[in-house]
Amino acid sequence: MNHRISILAALLVGAASPHDSAMAQSEDSTDWRAAAARIVSRLALVRGERVLLVAVPGATDALVPVLREAVRSAGGTDLGAVAQQGPQPPGWSTDFTNELAKRSGEAFDQYLTTVDAAVMMPGATVTDPAYAGMQRVLGSGHGRTVHFRWAGAYDEAGVLLPTTPEIARVYLRALLETDYAALAAKQRAFEAAMRGNVVHVTTSFGTDLRFRIGDRPVTKQDGDASAPRAKLARNLIDREVELPAGAVRVAPIESSVEGTIAFPPSEWGGTRVEGLVLTFARGQVTGIRAATGREAVERELAGRGNGARAFRELAVGFNPLLAMPAEGRRWIPYYGYGAGVVRLSLGDNTELGGDVGGGYVRWNFFTDATVTVGSDIWVRDGRLAR
Repeated sequence: MNHRISILAALLVGAASPHDSAMAQSEDSTDWRAAAARIVSRLALVRGERVLLVAVPGATDALVPVLREAVRSAGGTDLGAVAQQGPQPPGWSTDFTNELAKRSGEAFDQYLTTVDAAVMMPGATVTDPAYAGMQRVLGSGHGRTVHFRWAGAYDEAGVLLPTTPEIARVYLRALLETDYAALAAKQRAFEAAMRGNVVHVTTSFGTDLRFRIGDRPVTKQDGDASAPRAKLARNLIDREVELPAGAVRVAPIESSVEGTIAFPPSEWGGTRVEGLVLTFARGQVTGIRAATGREAVERELAGRGNGARAFRELAVGFNPLLAMPAEGRRWIPYYGYGAGVVRLSLGDNTELGGDVGGGYVRWNFFTDATVTVGSDIWVRDGRLAR
């Protein structure tokens, strides 16, 4: 059986997750103290580094005090937690958060430049003031963040799933038991293989796409959120470290992208589309054909500007602890960061160091892809081959 997923997402919508009753249930059953210790260990704090949490009241509240405690125990300076999407709980406040609340505009961002590291907690999104402000700070070349979203699970129909206790257990295991050194080594090898070689992505459904990455930045989400790693950043997302970890992401040289992406049944502008195939030449969509719903695809792409018709990025998952379950209910953990999952996205790739702007992003997840680099197969039919 072939498994293919296509999902529409706004820019960085991965940060958004419903903090509903299922999230609360997962909070009750999760070992947040162990999670906090691992987050802080991946930050590799230097004594005195200033750490801010960006959190949503009602979503994993139990993590806030133990994470702040772990920051202090590691020698960091606890700046407290700034609440988004709700009132500030008194127990989260510090002199820093009180002062931040008084500021706006450039003064708000300027105050955030005094933060060495921030943790984006479950439920926080890029539209939240502190989250957006930290992104602007990162874009200026300062600081680093851990994205601890605790969400991003999808079913095979492409529907975002709530973070149930079952899903939380998978995420906690990946956070605590990932062999980060081995993960980093695999990702470095994949980057080295892509340099100077053609990357070829196919699926049994009909995708047949080729491109080169040249000297483009390759973001390796290996869980290293240390300050020395941040100093090597070449783009925004190099400073945004995902935990759980697992994906390699790159924006290919746009003019090198040639071929087709074949989609499973998917929704475009609220319309179900079947048999969709996009043809690319020099990184731009030059042909659209579909068995049904072609007009909906045309409308969506036309309404989002020129960047909507551009190829955005390749992302390949490498974490075996986030792979799709081999038996029972099949679902995609954590935004496709699991071993063998492939993303072929459309739209704005400036955060990855690419040349396509416009703000539109559509993530397309494929769980049966084969990825060949040069003459070597790295992913075969949705499973890591190396």
